[in-house]
Amino acid sequence: MSTMLLEIVTPERKVYEKEIDMLLVKGVEGELGILPNHIPMVTPLKIAPIRAKLNGKEEVIAVNGGFMEVRKDKVVVLAESAELPTEIDVERAEAAKARAEQRLNNKQSETDFRRAEIALQKAMNRINVAGGK
Repeated sequence: MSTMLLEIVTPERKVYEKEIDMLLVKGVEGELGILPNHIPMVTPLKIAPIRAKLNGKEEVIAVNGGFMEVRKDKVVVLAESAELPTEIDVERAEAAKARAEQRLNNKQSETDFRRAEIALQKAMNRINVAGGK
């Protein structure tokens, strides 16, 4: 079976670079499965885990939004931030989750509510990836 190169890049660093068999992502239009030789495309991504598969093994990366560019033999994810499970500080993520939930309950302005929603999504994404969910 053929493979493709997956690169996940943030403004600070290259988080991931490996050959993979299959990629599962959540775009703003829905879930996508990408295989080698996929039609070229560019799509925005949701705050959600990315699942990279190679030889039946799966690696999960917490990606907090961004864009994905698919080419014939390469996928590049330009992410606002991304972390491997081993890099996630679960206690810090749990604290961020609690702060976001508290801000959501305060029901301030619409802007504050949206920011709290995004913070909660990012914290939950990190917690789920660190826990392997």
